[in-house]
Amino acid sequence: MFAQVIDPVALSLGPIKIHWYGIILGSAALIGLYLAVREGKRHGLDSDLFLDMVVWVIPAAILGARLYYVLFEWDYYSQNPEDIIAVWKGGLAIHGGLTGAFLAGYFFLRKRGMPFLLTADIVAPSIILGQAIGRWGNFINQEAHGGPVSLEFLKSLHLPDWIIEQMYINGVYYHPTFLYESLWNLTGFLLLLLLRRVNPKRGEILFTYLIWYSLGRFFIEGLRTDSLTFQGPEWLAGLLEALWAPMGLLFEPGALSGGNVRIAQLVSLCLALAGIFLILLRRGLGYARQSYLESEERVSG
Repeated sequence: MFAQVIDPVALSLGPIKIHWYGIILGSAALIGLYLAVREGKRHGLDSDLFLDMVVWVIPAAILGARLYYVLFEWDYYSQNPEDIIAVWKGGLAIHGGLTGAFLAGYFFLRKRGMPFLLTADIVAPSIILGQAIGRWGNFINQEAHGGPVSLEFLKSLHLPDWIIEQMYINGVYYHPTFLYESLWNLTGFLLLLLLRRVNPKRGEILFTYLIWYSLGRFFIEGLRTDSLTFQGPEWLAGLLEALWAPMGLLFEPGALSGGNVRIAQLVSLCLALAGIFLILLRRGLGYARQSYLESEERVSG
């Protein structure tokens, strides 16, 4: 046991190496696209809209994710510029990817004269399912893990041996935080599918996605040892620590390197609060008039 880990290279064709990381991310994108196209048809949206949009959104998401990561790790990349484009080694920050994707999607839909909130509601389940799948790329690369744990702890989670083996890195077992987040996101995917049937106001599937994903990311991030950080004011670091305290009753927080504030925790907190605020504000001001299923009812009618 623990004699071999999964090779991150799935296939070598001469000098060309195809990495599992890329295969997994590509598969996540294709599955998400299929689900979005299928749901879009129920609302009378042409499948070409999503096919055209993904041509802009996917590169923007990858570029945003990489730039976000590189900027916050500039001390390393300024000394190793050749690694800036080495995305197969990992180092794609989801919050940067979301920023790039939503900006590209917004301007694409605006140019096409299509409703942004309806389209975002349609693709939100695809996004969170893609994130659930994508975390397995981190698993293959043995990254995005938490702090050290015992073998007994991993066995107590009833994990298969091949997961435990991959969490054995340089003689130490680590929290499989990739798995925690993947399962959290998968649950969120099912929640958003259920929410569709409840017929929320337009935009609220997107906002619920932001709330659900961000809450899970906030608490799971506190277990990780590779968090992007910065040196913030003590009151901010203390606030985040206090909010994470319930998780500390069960687990030790992951070690911080560099600053005292985990960037992903701060961004997640802001996104969760923004999602709640937007739902309440839009309903309170009467902006949330159209329901999610209105367009579907017109198509079927």
